[in-house]
Amino acid sequence: MAEICPTCSLPKSLCVCQTIEYEQQRVKIKLESKKWNKIMTIIEGLDKSSIDIEEAASVLKTKCACGGAVKNGLIMLQGDQREKVRKILAELGIPPENLEVI
Repeated sequence: MAEICPTCSLPKSLCVCQTIEYEQQRVKIKLESKKWNKIMTIIEGLDKSSIDIEEAASVLKTKCACGGAVKNGLIMLQGDQREKVRKILAELGIPPENLEVI
């Protein structure tokens, strides 16, 4: 007998809970000025249970060719990377309508 998902009561092979959860994320991409007027791109709203934030930060830093860090569930990238980040997150599977660039 196939395993049953406790959330939707469908077999695990047909379960769409993770997909629905992933598509309902509201991700904010914004700019902040830090110490000595350094510009940082901040990505917040990524759900820790459906995406590995450390891995996502690594991909973003590589593709944007910049430094950055992960603190308290936020991804911080050096410089103004808003448009690049929006495109990369859309490629990673987050629907573009759920990405809010501030």
